[in-house]
Amino acid sequence: CQVVREHRIDVIHGHNYEGGLAALGAKFVTRRPFVWNAVNLMSDELHTYGFIKPRFLADWLAAALDWFVPLFPDHIIAVTRELYNFHAKRVPKEKLTLIPCGVKPSMFEGASPDKLRAKYDLGSRPVVMYTGVNSAFQRLDYLLRAFTIVRAAEPSAMLLIVSPLAEEADRETNVALARSLGISDNVLFIGPHTLDELPDYLAMADVTVVPRPECPGHPIKLLNYMMAARPIVCFDGAAKNVTDNHDALLVPDHDWEKMGEAIVTLLREKELAARLGANAKQTVLDSLDWQILAKQVVNVYASVV
Repeated sequence: CQVVREHRIDVIHGHNYEGGLAALGAKFVTRRPFVWNAVNLMSDELHTYGFIKPRFLADWLAAALDWFVPLFPDHIIAVTRELYNFHAKRVPKEKLTLIPCGVKPSMFEGASPDKLRAKYDLGSRPVVMYTGVNSAFQRLDYLLRAFTIVRAAEPSAMLLIVSPLAEEADRETNVALARSLGISDNVLFIGPHTLDELPDYLAMADVTVVPRPECPGHPIKLLNYMMAARPIVCFDGAAKNVTDNHDALLVPDHDWEKMGEAIVTLLREKELAARLGANAKQTVLDSLDWQILAKQVVNVYASVV
């Protein structure tokens, strides 16, 4: 509230539920308009965090947050059609705008895989990559199971799970699963890394994967994969702003066997992989560049002041 007043801020922009709750308090104290970025649903994620037990308490709190927070913003920016439709059941549509997440293209200029391939002694081995946290809701168990199919077809392939975090509660669970599946020799758990390093990591990848199904939000990793022009395999539920066989290969939610088969397809069909990667990058440049999307956000600000 002090910052809002001292800097004469005209609009408070709250991101996600934590930012939304903080912005809600600031709105009532300062009387400034509040724009909320709806990027996920608590009912989809909260129970997977593991710090609220038993499960029914986490589900109750998640439902309460999904109901409570959207009541107070002067305007809501939903990043996906699913989130827009969810909030449209409770909020007048004139207070809702759909603006997808974006990416900064210049971040990926000059990316090179050479140093990292040497660091991890990968040589020319095919690399399948996931970037992001090890949290349970990301369903890395599906990716690890899918990779059993990949390794059987391409024994030299490596799976790199690249996380920005040093310590994660679910990391050891995933390490143990890789061991039990007999693929641990072909799996590297890497982290932490800086944001500046991410483009170089992605430059190593022959195939990138989004293993999360039924995702109401917009996976930022998907945008990064697209801008890096990497071939993508993705579950249908997380496939935001991509089209099957145009800029990604999509597989049915929860079908990890199909996911494994799709990864093998992209490892073997180089022309298809290159086409999908190039199309994915062009999709970002055409419609998901923050230089384009920021103008839409500014229009929302103008509507509430």
